[in-house]
Amino acid sequence: MPRHQDVKDDIIHLRSAGVDLGKRLLLACVRTPSAKRAGSWSLETERFGTTTGEIRRLLSWLVDRQVDVVVMEATSDYWRGVYYRLQPHLNLMLVNPAHLKGIRGRKTDPNDAAFLARAGDAGMVMASFVPQWDIRELRDLTRRRTELVRAAGWEAQRLEKELEDTGMKLSAVLSDIAGTSGRAILEALIAGERDPGRLADLAVGRARNKIPALIEALDGEFTDHHAFMVRHYLDEIDRWKRVIAGFDDRIARLLANREQDLASLVTIPGSGRLVTD
Repeated sequence: MPRHQDVKDDIIHLRSAGVDLGKRLLLACVRTPSAKRAGSWSLETERFGTTTGEIRRLLSWLVDRQVDVVVMEATSDYWRGVYYRLQPHLNLMLVNPAHLKGIRGRKTDPNDAAFLARAGDAGMVMASFVPQWDIRELRDLTRRRTELVRAAGWEAQRLEKELEDTGMKLSAVLSDIAGTSGRAILEALIAGERDPGRLADLAVGRARNKIPALIEALDGEFTDHHAFMVRHYLDEIDRWKRVIAGFDDRIARLLANREQDLASLVTIPGSGRLVTD
């Protein structure tokens, strides 16, 4: 015999909002219980710009409607300015777009903002972690520092290719051709020295054990053009190093009060105070 059963959706938030983000425009939708018909919902939709003044208007609009939760997708980088301005005043959920693809019924909503509001009130989505502002600043610095280190490495690779054009095999003997020994040899080449023996004798430290190999590696045709290009690459490497040093100083200041965190970090296998990708 057929059974009749009444079911009711589990609603976590009675008053939810969704914000569909774009580069120039935002679409916000507030979803609230209908005052006219039990079990149905009222949708109020409004368009906003993405300027700071328009975000303030969005904030006021949402606060006036007493929303319990606001859901938005992490669309490109458009979410950042909106999220950071709304977050101190509202309960925000930033959602990974990939998590929304498997949720059924999206096409039944009049727009993406309405879907986000419905997903928020029913608890169908999970918020992504957004770190606090000081960690965000530190993350910006460390990520950019990684990019700068890569850029310096690319200049070193271009320097090595330039030397290959001369027939010299300096990089086959010295692991870092822009290091102390390599720099001394390259500076002498730029200044006009061409004798492999005198060039190899500029090596310092353990590199002096490689003098015979250096003499052989420095036998090549180093022209004025090569001197110009090597000077350029060395200057670029130095410039990137100065920029990296500036980032190091700023990162150190931000970490001044986090010695305990750093001490905990270095206990993780494969981690250290300086970790690069």
